[in-house]
Amino acid sequence: MSLYRFFRTVQLGLKSLMLHKLRSGLTMLGIVFGVYSVIAMLAIGEGASKQAQEQVVALGATNIIVRSVKPVEEAASNSGSFGSMPRYGLLRSDFERLKQTLPTLESAIPIRELQKEARFQHRAMNVRLVGCTAEYIDINHLKLVQGRFVSDRDQETLTNSVVLAAEVASTLFPFENPVGHSVQIGGVYYNIVGVTGERSASAAIGGSLSGQDFNKDIYAPISTLRVRLGDQDFSFRAGTMTSEQVELNQITFKIRDRDTILATADIIRDTLARYHGTKKDYSVVVPLELLKQADQLRQIFNIVLGSIAAISLVVGGIGIMNIMLATVTERTREIGIRRALGARQIDITQQFLTETIVLAGTGGILGVLFGLTTPLAFQGIRYVALNWILDGNNGSSDLFGIFKDMHPQIAFWSLPVAFGISVGVGIIFGLYPARAAARLDPIEALRHE
Repeated sequence: MSLYRFFRTVQLGLKSLMLHKLRSGLTMLGIVFGVYSVIAMLAIGEGASKQAQEQVVALGATNIIVRSVKPVEEAASNSGSFGSMPRYGLLRSDFERLKQTLPTLESAIPIRELQKEARFQHRAMNVRLVGCTAEYIDINHLKLVQGRFVSDRDQETLTNSVVLAAEVASTLFPFENPVGHSVQIGGVYYNIVGVTGERSASAAIGGSLSGQDFNKDIYAPISTLRVRLGDQDFSFRAGTMTSEQVELNQITFKIRDRDTILATADIIRDTLARYHGTKKDYSVVVPLELLKQADQLRQIFNIVLGSIAAISLVVGGIGIMNIMLATVTERTREIGIRRALGARQIDITQQFLTETIVLAGTGGILGVLFGLTTPLAFQGIRYVALNWILDGNNGSSDLFGIFKDMHPQIAFWSLPVAFGISVGVGIIFGLYPARAAARLDPIEALRHE
């Protein structure tokens, strides 16, 4: 087909479609919403995947995290008496052993965590008291807004120095500068040397790692906590006392070379299994493995959501076929006249197929344009949901947080793909009506009323 004939065919197709504007517009809507749904569903999938990947990356792509886990039998038998105080989890000997034997290790950070009440004058707050080293601030992406963080000298001299997280500082010291004051924790007074800024909470990642709210922490030298509080932890709830003995709650290993992370994780698992035996009181979390799993989930998400959304495009294609078959019936006499004037079957096929492609292509373009507004549309939906549907519903607090933090990310590769599918649907579902029009008997077509 020459260029002139092509443009002439497109012009005739547009003219034929404009004769029935409402019918053509309604038929086009099926393609518009089909393309829009493909782009929107993939954008939501990409947004959820990116959110999960960011949470994993926040743990450190070159880190290996080993956590103490209370065995089920220990949790069931914890009656709270001193004689039956359960002892589990990571040991300081585990830390020293792994630190000395891992050849790929860049640094290792021991962490002790205790749930305590912090007080300043008449104000009190339940906090997570974290015993750590100076490297903790960098490996967890914390930022100081006042003062300094705990130092190596604090570890050596066993000073009662602590750093408050943002929410703790604003709750206990709403009007004063915390630095220079003292806070009481478990009957011991600690000098405040710094304050960290706000940091978004890390969400729980499957069953591997629980969520952490860094804004309710107080950081102290781990050596100081060992001397002041020891390894035993007692807590009173609902009139009963529970107790446990844990030396370390977590060890974070930073590995030099990313290529050796998985092999190093295997060494850690083998070493811990050798010294802990059958007592599974620890878990090894490798963010790099979780990152690969998140990427695989993203691909599965895209396939599933894209396939579901593509069904609406098929429905739109069926609508196009239905309308074009009706159009062939209406224009039977026109087809007969064109055939009598010398038009070939291929010319009739091209004419009706062009109309179908124009219809589907225009709907595809409009669908892509609407698809670009997905983030704005989602913001409106999220505002209505958070303020009118989920607000105050205690049973959906987890859903509230997930929905609040979700941000669709348009996958720009989905734009040409969705448009191409819409045109392909137009060709597939328009081919039968076009062939049906071309095969009409010219004499019978001229007799058609």
